[in-house]
Amino acid sequence: MNMKMISGEETIAAISTGMTSSGIGIVRISGQEAFAVADRIYKGNKKISETETHRILYGHIVDTEETVDEVLVMVMRAPHTFTGEDTVEINCHGGTFVVRRVLETVLKNGARAAEPGEFTKRAFLNGKLDLSQAEAVIDVINSENEYALQSSISQLKGSVKNKISDIRNKIIYHTAFIETALDDPEHISVEGYGDILKKVSKEIINELKKLIYSSDNGKVIREGINTVIIGKPNAGKSSLLNVLAGQERAIVTDIEGTTRDILEEHIRLGDLSLKMIDTAGIRQTEDIIERIGVDRAKEYAQKADLIIYVVDASRNLDENDEKILELILDKKAVILLNKSDLDTMVTEEVIREKINEAPEYYGSSSKEKHSDIPVISISAKEEQGIRELEDTVKSLFLEGNLSFNNQIYITNVRQKNALIDAEKSMEKVINSINEGMPEDFYSIDLMDAYDSLGSITGESVGEDLINEIFSKFCMGK
Repeated sequence: MNMKMISGEETIAAISTGMTSSGIGIVRISGQEAFAVADRIYKGNKKISETETHRILYGHIVDTEETVDEVLVMVMRAPHTFTGEDTVEINCHGGTFVVRRVLETVLKNGARAAEPGEFTKRAFLNGKLDLSQAEAVIDVINSENEYALQSSISQLKGSVKNKISDIRNKIIYHTAFIETALDDPEHISVEGYGDILKKVSKEIINELKKLIYSSDNGKVIREGINTVIIGKPNAGKSSLLNVLAGQERAIVTDIEGTTRDILEEHIRLGDLSLKMIDTAGIRQTEDIIERIGVDRAKEYAQKADLIIYVVDASRNLDENDEKILELILDKKAVILLNKSDLDTMVTEEVIREKINEAPEYYGSSSKEKHSDIPVISISAKEEQGIRELEDTVKSLFLEGNLSFNNQIYITNVRQKNALIDAEKSMEKVINSINEGMPEDFYSIDLMDAYDSLGSITGESVGEDLINEIFSKFCMGK
């Protein structure tokens, strides 16, 4: 179903800035009656409806005879606006009460309250953005690190749209040729065309595989890395969390077992985001509450994308360390030798030896994996070794250096699934060619791939999906 259409005649309005005290607040109005609504409440030297596009007027917002606020009003005429409709943006003072009063005045004079994401939805329906660009808008807003921001900006500029359109054009070209040949076999021959289509299909599949593969980096870029800090009591786990968070988020004492529950913090490590969990120290204990914390630590470690194992390098390893090594089996992990500013009892060589002496339950293949686990000397107290930790995590999760000039990263699960469906359809095309099936079989699978890719750009999606996507947007965007 093609959803591209001109949106309804209703004029909508919403607050487009955060609801907090700030220098300015913005109330946005969009629709056929945007100028008429603004004229009813704006008092200045000139009417909004008589103003040239992309001009700013100074004046006041008035509710009947009462002046609500002193404002600057930006006038933007269709189609050269974000939504493609006549748009007015009222820049008022940023107090939460005054911004609400301005919006209330707008709504009293002919506009209705916009739904979440409705401005961007109208931009999509009016052909100002494709669906991948529309989704990039909310990704820009939600960006929590430099990589996520750059990836979102790249998609907003049309990197995904252009790539998908290029692939779809190749598919529709060959589909059209086959359909035309089948309709006019006397003048157009498809003899030997299977070999040509097979080569093209393989090229398309390779392009799709690259995009699908990029989603691994894309997930890290957008969602961050689910990270769990584990170690024995008093190893310095909470101190590490505090250093990375840049504030005292966890209680730090010399008493073992201080952290008994789970502490969660969103950490920015260089240009990456870590969803970091500090857990209770892992050891044999008779304390019921502490034991629950230890069990939870083990549970979170099993589900983590990354385990940071903090070792107190000033104390010898013991049987508790063997249990912890068991937890990092077959997981991406980094071992940090903390308190390196003190007399060191545990070195990287000691850790490697402990791994090699691990019990049989590790297995030889697992030992090989453990031998590659990065081991870094740090001092959480002195904030030493953090940069090396950053570089190590980046190398574990990102394939090479990220570039947003010519590389596309799929950060959206919906888009990834559509790419996978398109790849499967193209594989069916090759199978049909190999099995000598009639040419009309090729067209069916080619069109399936074409439609799957169209769901990424929004050219073949249903109304329910459109509504679901935009319902996740923030109000006023």
